[in-house]
Parts: sequence; C-alpha cells; structure tokens
Amino acid sequence: MYINDAQLKTFLADANLISQRDFEAAVTEAQTQGKNVGDLLIARGLIGADELRRTYAYILGIPFVSLVSSKIPYDTLSLIPEPVARRNNIIAYAHSGEELEVAMLDTDDLAAIDFIKKKTHLKIQARLTDEASVKAALKQYQQGLKDNLGDAIRRETGTLENQGANADLKEMAEGVSAVRIVDTLLRHASTQGASDIHIEPSDNTLVIRYRIDGILHDAMELPKHATPAITARVKVLANMRLDEHRLPQDGRFGVEAGGEKISFRVSVLPTYYGEKIVMRLLRDNISGFTLEGSGFHGRGLEIMHDATRRTTGMILTTGPTGSGKSTTLYTLLDLMNTPDVNISTIEDPIEYQMTRINQTQVRPEIGFTFASGLRALVRQDPDIIMVGEIRDKETANLAVNAALTGHLVFSTLHTNSAAGAIARLVDMGVEPFLLVSTLRVIIGQRLVRKLCKDKEQYELSRDQQSQLEHLVDAGVVLKNLKEEKIVPPEATWKNVPFYRPTPSAECPEGFAGRVGIYEVMPVTASIKELVIRNATGDEIHEQARKEGMMSMAEDGIFKAVQGMTTIEEVLRVISE
Repeated sequence: MYINDAQLKTFLADANLISQRDFEAAVTEAQTQGKNVGDLLIARGLIGADELRRTYAYILGIPFVSLVSSKIPYDTLSLIPEPVARRNNIIAYAHSGEELEVAMLDTDDLAAIDFIKKKTHLKIQARLTDEASVKAALKQYQQGLKDNLGDAIRRETGTLENQGANADLKEMAEGVSAVRIVDTLLRHASTQGASDIHIEPSDNTLVIRYRIDGILHDAMELPKHATPAITARVKVLANMRLDEHRLPQDGRFGVEAGGEKISFRVSVLPTYYGEKIVMRLLRDNISGFTLEGSGFHGRGLEIMHDATRRTTGMILTTGPTGSGKSTTLYTLLDLMNTPDVNISTIEDPIEYQMTRINQTQVRPEIGFTFASGLRALVRQDPDIIMVGEIRDKETANLAVNAALTGHLVFSTLHTNSAAGAIARLVDMGVEPFLLVSTLRVIIGQRLVRKLCKDKEQYELSRDQQSQLEHLVDAGVVLKNLKEEKIVPPEATWKNVPFYRPTPSAECPEGFAGRVGIYEVMPVTASIKELVIRNATGDEIHEQARKEGMMSMAEDGIFKAVQGMTTIEEVLRVISE
C-alpha cells in the first residue's frame, strides 16, 4: 500500500496520533536506512500496527472491517482453505452472488488475491482488517470444522447401524454414509496438517488417530459397527480386494482437499479386532521448497549449494523413517530442475509428482526392483538420477557405478548419522576405493517441531548451562551463532535466550509445523583417507567435526536459540 510521506504526516497530525517532530525524525531515519516510514513508526512504538493499517485504509479509501465479534458462516469461511488463510492473513467473510468479500492485513498481496480468484471463480473485493480480526476468524475454522465433522459422523454412523452384519461389502463401500464419513475424515486430517491417519479397530470402538508434526493424537472414536463400511470404503478407493481379510494389502489413491492435490498411500494390516488402516498423506506438489526454508544455514547451506553445481558423484541423505530425507532430495531436485538437464527417478513409492522429472515406481511383485530399474535408467540418457533408497548390495553397487560413469546420483540410507552411511555402504559390499571416487556430500537429519509465534523466552541457569555443555560442544555452537549474527559478538551462554512453548487457542500444542536439524558432511580429502583405511564411523565423524561440521544436536541447539524450537524437542528426536 503506497502512501506518500506528506499524506501520512498530514493525516496523523490532524488526528493527533503523532507529533510532527517524531514523524520528521522517523522520515530522516527511514531515508538513511532505506526503510519504510510506517515500519519505523511501529518499531519506535509511536503508533500501533493496526492503528496505522486503519490510517492507510482511510487515506486510500479502502473499506476497513473488524471481524472480532463476527460469526462467519462456515460455508463462506471455508472458501479459502485454512492453511492459505493463516499463511496469507486473508479471511473470506461475506459471499453474495458472484462476489466474495475478503479481509486482509495487506491488500497489495495480489498473489493471494489471484489464487483465491482462480480457486473460487468469484470476483474478489479486498478489505483491510486488523490482526485481532484475523485471529478471531482463524479460531472459527477449527470450531466450524469440528461442528460439521461431529454432525456428519453422528448422522452417518447412525445410518450404518441399521445395515446389519450381513450387508454386502461393496454396497457398504459405495453407500452414501460410508462415502461421507471417509471424505469428512480425509478433509479434516488434511486441514489439521496430519501426515498420517490411523484407523484402529478395538474391542468396542473404532479409534481414529492423526500424526501431526511427528506426534500421534487421538482425533475421535467411532462406534464399532462403523468399521466394516469404513474399511470397505478405503479399500475401494485404494483399489484393494474387499474379500481379503487375512493378508496385508497396500494401495494408493488421490483426492483434492483444501485447494491442493493430495495422494494417500494406504496400508491395511489384519489385527486381532479387525483390519488396521494407516494412510500416509502426500502433498503432490512441493515446488517452492528451499534449502533455507527447510532449515539449512551457514556452512552447511554453502556445501549443499556447491553440491548442486556438481555433475557427477553421489549425494546421500540419512536418518530414520519420517525424518524428511525424501523431502530434502526433492528440494534439491526442484532446484536443479532446468530445461537443460534430464532427471530420472526410481522410487518406492513416488511421494510427490514433479513436472519435467521422469519418475518411476518400483514393482517388486513383477520383478521390477530398484536394481533392475536403475539398470534401465542409465540407458535413458539421464544427467541426474534419484534412487529412492539404497537397500541392498546390488542397488548400492549400481548407484556407485552410475556416479562413476558421469551421472549425479541422489539417494537415501537408513543410518543414524552422516558418518554411519560410509560404514553401511562398505557392509553392503561397496569397495572403499569406489566410495572415495564418488561420494560428495552426506547429510544426516531429523525433524523437530517448530514453536508457534507466541512463546516464552528464558535464559539458562548455571546447572542448565552445565548440562548443555555435556550435550554438545557449546563453544562451537556459540561461535556459529556469532558468525551468523544470531547473537551479538560479546554474548555468552549466560545471556543467550532460549524459548518454551506457550499454548493458545490458535496453537493448542505451542508447536506448529516442523523444521530439519542437520549435519552436512562433505567428503573431503582427509575423510577419503580415513575411508581407504577402513576407519570407524566415529573416527570419520570426529574428523568431520574438526573440519567444521556441526552435529545434529548442535544444529538443534542453534535453532533453539533462534526461537525455532526447544532444547527438549531437540533431545527428544536425537535420542529416538
């Protein structure tokens, strides 16, 4: 919103909101620092952000709306998916005919307006609002969805009760009640930001749980009689056999929810009380992810960018299941996905679909494995190859040979640390002299939950400082914090801030989303010497530390000082 300084000064002076002397001082400072006058007025505490926003609205003639005490119809509110509303501070509050009125903190956010226009096919009327209004509206998302979900589930499970135990499974799966219940569950899980849905039969109930930010939460309990219809519906969606109840089954299906395409990877496993279902939610499009946004910084970020400029060799990510390895590789592929390179992948499963990348799904049941797929890929004239996971000797050797013959190869390994990947590959039968010729960078990683905006700051006690020094090399962390200007040059652990979660209505857990903690190990000349000598993983790790690598624990403490996460959260994932 552009308003010249003269207009703003005149209005603020006439309204007695700020003195001319204070305004002129802010103008001088803004010109010196190249900043916006309004931002400086807010930073100095001369005017509140919402008060300035109202001023802009008045000067520009844009209507200003307050939604603090408004009850927005859920059908209108949900025209903008909650993640989009939260990310862009934009709320749909009135819908009439072909027009949709939206309240925004920044009416110049044309990208958000254009996205909503394309999604709703409505004419968008943008209005200014304040932060309190946005917070109040975001609360209504949760309550409205909860009310809708509860009503739908109660109504439809009541209908299922009358179907009886001998009803045909296919009829159950295609019945209106089963369709509505499963669709509602999928939509609710997507809105909650779940990565997995667990549907677990027990003695008397059907328990639904969501994994959100790596932690399982109970979502709801349904009556036992709803189990056959829900199980049948999921099996139909995933193209599974309805009459098979004794063997595990796997499948996949896709839906559109909240304005984005989502794939569900489905696993069905027989248990004592019935078939347990786990559905992994996979967002089909991850374009726009960046290394910085994923949590890479400093020297590690430089090493990663340098690795993407290579044309041969291997880049590996390591960590347990669910530590974000695939997302890291997809982010790298997205950065390198230009018209002048041919990128091919062999995956199990294909987690995200990416444009201009040739992605192949392995099918072991017909003999199409990682090894056979990789053999075929190298004949497809690729520049970059991604192997979803190196699981066996044959795949490991083929990947190394592909890197030796002029390809850049990305892959993942299940090891606890970056240094441990080398020992794992040697155990698989890869010759050390081949590893030193191909390995470029190895990344070890975990995911930690991110703190919400509202959080409590504190400083470590003497005992806590002592415990921290036992956990990590505190000097290394402090040195990196100073080099990246996170803390001032004179800072000591005594006055470095840390943070605790502060649960609120908008953020019940105090955490929202996750970020990676990493150790990025370039395979340098000295590390190559250790590999040739068959050194242990600990020796390799120690050498990498001497050369400047931060361990995952140290990177976690670094991010705790930044206010991204907590020390306790870092300890939780490091000790897993």
